Amino acid sequence: MENSEDCAVTVVPGEEKQRHLIPNGNGHSSDNGALSGGGAAGAATPPPVRASYPERETWTRQMDFIMSCVGFAVGLGNVWRFPYLCYKNGGGVFLIPYIIIGLLGGIPIFFLEIALGQFMKAGGINVWNIAPLFKGLGYSSMVIVFFCNTYYIMVLAWGFYYFIKSFSATLPWATCKNPWNSVDCIEFFRHDECHNGTIGNATFGNMTCEELANGRSPIIEFWENKVLNISEGLEHPGVMNWEVTLCLLATWVIVYFCVWKGVKSTGKIVYFTATFPYVVLIILLIRGVTLPGAYEGILYYLRPDWSKLTSAQVWIDAGTQIFFSYAIGLGALTALGSYNRFNNDCYKDALLLALINSGTSFFAGFVVFSILGFMAAEQGVHISQVAESGPGLAFIAYPKAVTLMPVSPLWAALFFFMLLLLGLDSQFVGVEGFITGILDLYPGKYYQRYRREIAVAVCCTLCFIIDLSMVTQGGMYVFQLFDYYSASGMTLLWQAFWECVVVAWVYGADRFMDDIARMIGYQPFPWIKWCWSVITPLVCMGIFFFHLVNYKPLTYNKTYVYPWWGEAVGWVLALSSMLCIPTTVVYKLFRAKGTFRERWDHLTKPVWGGHHLEYMSEDTDIKSLASLTPNLEDNKVILFESVM
Repeated sequence: MENSEDCAVTVVPGEEKQRHLIPNGNGHSSDNGALSGGGAAGAATPPPVRASYPERETWTRQMDFIMSCVGFAVGLGNVWRFPYLCYKNGGGVFLIPYIIIGLLGGIPIFFLEIALGQFMKAGGINVWNIAPLFKGLGYSSMVIVFFCNTYYIMVLAWGFYYFIKSFSATLPWATCKNPWNSVDCIEFFRHDECHNGTIGNATFGNMTCEELANGRSPIIEFWENKVLNISEGLEHPGVMNWEVTLCLLATWVIVYFCVWKGVKSTGKIVYFTATFPYVVLIILLIRGVTLPGAYEGILYYLRPDWSKLTSAQVWIDAGTQIFFSYAIGLGALTALGSYNRFNNDCYKDALLLALINSGTSFFAGFVVFSILGFMAAEQGVHISQVAESGPGLAFIAYPKAVTLMPVSPLWAALFFFMLLLLGLDSQFVGVEGFITGILDLYPGKYYQRYRREIAVAVCCTLCFIIDLSMVTQGGMYVFQLFDYYSASGMTLLWQAFWECVVVAWVYGADRFMDDIARMIGYQPFPWIKWCWSVITPLVCMGIFFFHLVNYKPLTYNKTYVYPWWGEAVGWVLALSSMLCIPTTVVYKLFRAKGTFRERWDHLTKPVWGGHHLEYMSEDTDIKSLASLTPNLEDNKVILFESVM
């Protein structure tokens, strides 16, 4: 911000201020209340003008924001991916790279996105008015979160389907007596008895170990033959599964009515959807640790293998998990932060939320591995043979576990209800972030009474239509394309890298730290600035290039290899977000006039909102500004107007 010497102080009645935009010091403001630098100082300042559209919503109470962030960031990945990565990468020793990368990469960007949204009071796109040349970052995040919203809800639809099927005396995936079961279906496996060469069983008769090895579990057959009804490949879409389609439709209807009224309603719903999964996790943990074999499972989860620390893959897995579980690069955290009060202490909020996120992941590991230890003991196999990642853990390993428990339908319904809630709050906060970013593009003069409800309906309908390709027989192949490419580690790392570069090097790390101090009243710890400037971009690029060098074509179940055109579609999904950033930079520079330096200076000059002028003044002490809040009960509030 320049020309700070041209600063005037105006006294405005507190009640008058609440619904007025304060023009900038040179008397100019944009149509939607945004203010940009430049202009002659000392021009007459017109009286405050009443906004022609409602002011931006804020959370009813600050706990609404906390619970929404918990609901969004704490999702399915915390329950099914983190425990698996711990077991895969040396047990408890995995926590060392996880914590280090969390401190150097995850927490700094997590805080950056929330603080940026709170400072700019804008969603994922307009927040980059802080450096308009790089507004492509906003478009990129909107593309990523749109793809995320589109395919992530399929996990909820499958969970909803399992939840409904749990209400039966005998779980449908527990037996081989169903129409979808094949002749190779086997209900009981006892691999430890194979040393005798045969296994005697009243149901199946004598079976050789070779026949046993070729057998298929009823859980796998229910998943592949009934739920997915999977075809031979992507090139064979087949017919739609109408039962899953109805579950998908019901899930989208729930999401719509959670989001359509904005943060006032969303902030209330997350109190249930974000907290109840913890109740279920505690119940499942109490049940899990009382099962035989649970102790061995937890030991396997925590047992450190120190040699793993020298493996690059362990550090890459830790970094990827941090970026996934913290929901970085999607623009949703920015949208949630934009509904905060300007002087909310977002620094403490970010640290608290990061602690809750990682703590939930660690706690979920005890729940998962107590159950997996029980499964291993029941089946007579090593625990490494029952631990799976991704959907395999949610829809194969755990359904198998509940069939071995007394009153199995109860535990199945409880688990899948928890799965549904874990995903639902992540889903509707993701939709909220997308809608906020899109609506912020429209000036206030185009405000319509029901524009939000209409925008949410259009978004949900469009995503549902795309999702119909994922409820066909070839739908799992489409789902994996979206999961592997559209919101993959590479796209999120690319996004996070540019966010740090733009804030730290284009806008200025010191400058943004001062802005944060104006909001919260004190300077955050300096390591945040060092991370934004150097460490986090290096971490992001290091993991990004590792992914690129070790890229392997997508396969399904380690057997089906995607055709070349399927892989090409995947890269189109990935590049559709990644190319938004350089394309927008080149386009804006090309359209601007003047020398390159003049174009750069003009396009990197922030476009300010009216709310900035109430709090910000270059020549005013930061600590004195910290006391200026819009909620003061005094009759008069001092507002600082400066030429920015």
